[in-house]
Amino acid sequence: MPCPRCGTESRPDQRFCKNCGAALETAESTESAAAAPAEQATPQPAPLHFIPDGGLTVEEVVAWLESGGYPAKVAIGKSGRPHINTNTQDTSIVVMFEVEGGRCAYLNLVAGFSIAGKFDISEVNVWNYENRWCTACYTGVKDPGLAMCIALSPGGTYESLNDQFATWNRTLGKFIAKYS
Repeated sequence: MPCPRCGTESRPDQRFCKNCGAALETAESTESAAAAPAEQATPQPAPLHFIPDGGLTVEEVVAWLESGGYPAKVAIGKSGRPHINTNTQDTSIVVMFEVEGGRCAYLNLVAGFSIAGKFDISEVNVWNYENRWCTACYTGVKDPGLAMCIALSPGGTYESLNDQFATWNRTLGKFIAKYS
């Protein structure tokens, strides 16, 4: 089925586009929309799916990524903290978080690019001024990186998480086009 936002083909069981992160219409929602009576002309807002207080567990983050068609592998960093390795747009992404009480109140998405020092550090400030959602950085080996923090708690919803992940994907695509 094609993504309604970017047109990328997705598997029928995917809930989110693997390219831009947009929510995909499932066969069940298509059938229920078709079966809706004509007198319901005014659409009703869909109920929000709230993230539990304190955020998500590592397993819930993995399940959320996989439900969108993204691979998700938990790894332990040199610091001893867990993170998740995934990818989008042929780019490796690390999802970092701080686990407190078994839950993560935020996700920090990070992508690094090895472009053999062909990145001018002055471009970081220009990028960050023009692109508010994701922050460019400069690594110690003269390569660029991109990061975005997504708050999950308090009051987070899966709908907001999906929208922010779609913003990450769009911004990452712009970053790749400009600097790779």
